[in-house]
Amino acid sequence: MTTIQKNNVLSSMITIVDESRNEILNANQQDLDAFQRDDRALFDRLVVDSAKVNGMIAAIRSVREQPDPIGQVRSSGVLGNGLRIENRTAPFGTILIIYESRPDVTIEAAMLAFKASNRILLKGGKEAVHTNQVLVNCWHRALAENGLTADWIQLFTLDRQATREFLKNPSQPVDLIVPRGGDRLINFVKEHARCAVLVSGRGNNFAYLAADADWEQVLPIIINAKTDKISACNALDKVLVDEETPGLAAKLRRLGAALRAKSVQLVAEESLLPLLEGAEPIAGESVWYEEFLAPKICFGWVAGVEKATRKINRYSGGHSAVILTVDKAKADVFMEQVDSAAVYHNASTRFTDGGAMGVGAELAISTDKLHHRGPLGLEQLVTNKYYVYGNGHIR
Repeated sequence: MTTIQKNNVLSSMITIVDESRNEILNANQQDLDAFQRDDRALFDRLVVDSAKVNGMIAAIRSVREQPDPIGQVRSSGVLGNGLRIENRTAPFGTILIIYESRPDVTIEAAMLAFKASNRILLKGGKEAVHTNQVLVNCWHRALAENGLTADWIQLFTLDRQATREFLKNPSQPVDLIVPRGGDRLINFVKEHARCAVLVSGRGNNFAYLAADADWEQVLPIIINAKTDKISACNALDKVLVDEETPGLAAKLRRLGAALRAKSVQLVAEESLLPLLEGAEPIAGESVWYEEFLAPKICFGWVAGVEKATRKINRYSGGHSAVILTVDKAKADVFMEQVDSAAVYHNASTRFTDGGAMGVGAELAISTDKLHHRGPLGLEQLVTNKYYVYGNGHIR
């Protein structure tokens, strides 16, 4: 496909989604009415309102305006023997994304994959089946208007057993799988997939409050990171407090009260329970590995930045971590040593997002180290290929 063809499809999609607004909202209401799980985070991600439809349209428009990432020359040169070699960006081929809830992923994943000349297979959750079907029908209309076949963007409605069989013996070539979700989904895909898997979506993010942290910054940062969007993978779950913090008792009581005012459940190590009114003891070590996706936060003690980084690297999901300190040198050590996709100094983990980081719309937040870590935007949805030009050369 040419860049003009791809952008024309996106232009058609902008119009079609806007015209289909009521159909999208009605389909989403069907999904909301049928939702039977006691999972507030999943329910919140399922909701589509008019503002979210506007966000879908804005995202498509933004990707349409971005440069085509395919065929970009990354490096070029002529060797001493006269061979000219170029390294250029190239599509993956076919991408399968598996995700729960969040019908906006049906828009975002497809538009990014398509603009990067990839076919995409969308395996959404059954809780969003009606909304996803309407959105994929919009894609198919946009493709047809521009003379392209529907198989560029396909919706899979397979159950768990059928998904397992497809992963083991795919009925069509699949070059990359992106599971967006918790450990259960990720482990399921890794166990059964027969191609590259790019892990995304698991948070369990940590904050380390150094002894010299500015508590006028601590409170708004922790409150924002925990409560701004409970269902997001960049939400905060764990807080490590330095045991040398002066006036810690008063500071923690103030922070605990602010979190309780936001209806956040507090759990803490035994020694911190007297300082956090209403806090419950940690049930076991497994809590440290857990991504809450709920109004819940866990507090623990540490002695210094080295022990903080060690604990974070042991338990976190490798997504985001923040240090709050006035000491830049201490922050540099923390940011170099913590093994996460995004590390912060005096800022909320909620910024781990393609739009907030200037990447633009994202397919996912990768916590893998290959081939990319962090927000998977349009520029990251490519692989590469070497083009070698000779004139009868032999080795």
